[in-house]
Amino acid sequence: MTKPELGIYDVIDRHQMADFPLAADVYDEHIRGAQEAEQMGYKYYFSIEHQTSTVSYMSAPNIYLTALARATSTIRFGMMIYQLPFHHPIRLAEDTAMLDHLSRGRLEFGAGTGVTPHEFLRWNVDFDRRRDISEEAMEIILQAWTKDEVTFQGEFFQFDEVLTTPKPYQQPHPPIWFGAHSAASFEYAALMNFDVSQNIDIDTTVAQKFQTWRQLWDQCGHTGPKPRAFLTRHVHVAETDAKAREEAEPHLLMARSGSRPSDNGELDLIGQTRIGYGTGGRYTGVAGTPEREELRRVFQEQAKSYDFWIDNGLALVGNPDTVARKIEEQQKLVGHDILCARQRFGKMSPEVAKKSIKLFAEEVIPAFS
Repeated sequence: MTKPELGIYDVIDRHQMADFPLAADVYDEHIRGAQEAEQMGYKYYFSIEHQTSTVSYMSAPNIYLTALARATSTIRFGMMIYQLPFHHPIRLAEDTAMLDHLSRGRLEFGAGTGVTPHEFLRWNVDFDRRRDISEEAMEIILQAWTKDEVTFQGEFFQFDEVLTTPKPYQQPHPPIWFGAHSAASFEYAALMNFDVSQNIDIDTTVAQKFQTWRQLWDQCGHTGPKPRAFLTRHVHVAETDAKAREEAEPHLLMARSGSRPSDNGELDLIGQTRIGYGTGGRYTGVAGTPEREELRRVFQEQAKSYDFWIDNGLALVGNPDTVARKIEEQQKLVGHDILCARQRFGKMSPEVAKKSIKLFAEEVIPAFS
């Protein structure tokens, strides 16, 4: 296996919104961060869409990515992921095709079904049908990118001779990544010959899922190169292992608490609203199946145990040599092609995060060039 390509996974959460007086200042700061990452040698920049959520203030992703595209020139970028049930598929297809042109072919298209029930409840979208909606939307997007006209009669969308323009800069279309957690999502990605992305499960689970996905891909009889696998992990680099832990540990424990009550007395912003997390609470959408129960366990352990983060590969923390070694060991186990580092999390200050980003670029990235 070739060495992993490295990038930035940049999530704008409520803690970062609190660092500046205006949202405009936050977005400017992160776009400058993308420019700096490009100059330092990071190959990819990804963020994630959420709606009505404190997890990510990326509710209009294409507007943000257009600004980013015009501020950069070489770094490849995208959402990882767009939550397809919240998008009109023709609109998303045309917006991203134009974005691909504005960046001269640097767009990576990450798609998925979404995982947070209260976001769907607030948008009046059926959470239990999100997979069906997403697969129908993806079929339409592919047609819009590759055909002269789109005529489609589905359960959720109906179109008659839609003439979509422009077609993407990259032909036949930008690389497509599917955010996969469940077995059904990996099966769908294998069938559609999509790249896959993962950001939730522990390393051993991701390794098993990637292996099964590649076996399914082989069974589908696809031709051409195998699709790629993407992994994102929290990463922090400092001059020594001890200093890296000191700087990262409190913010890692906060990173999964999101807007839930925590030991530091922070307000549960979603839980305090009239709708809250919906019937059954925060974990309604991650309870029931073994996969969802495992997801619940991971989230809960991350909120209370630093060792759980480290022992399961969910965070890579240490001096540059330690982090480089951990990346190498992790890739041998998991088998991913791209690793994107989330290097700002919790209430970590911009200065500490930037120091880690710079140290990673100067002393870790060269080891994988």
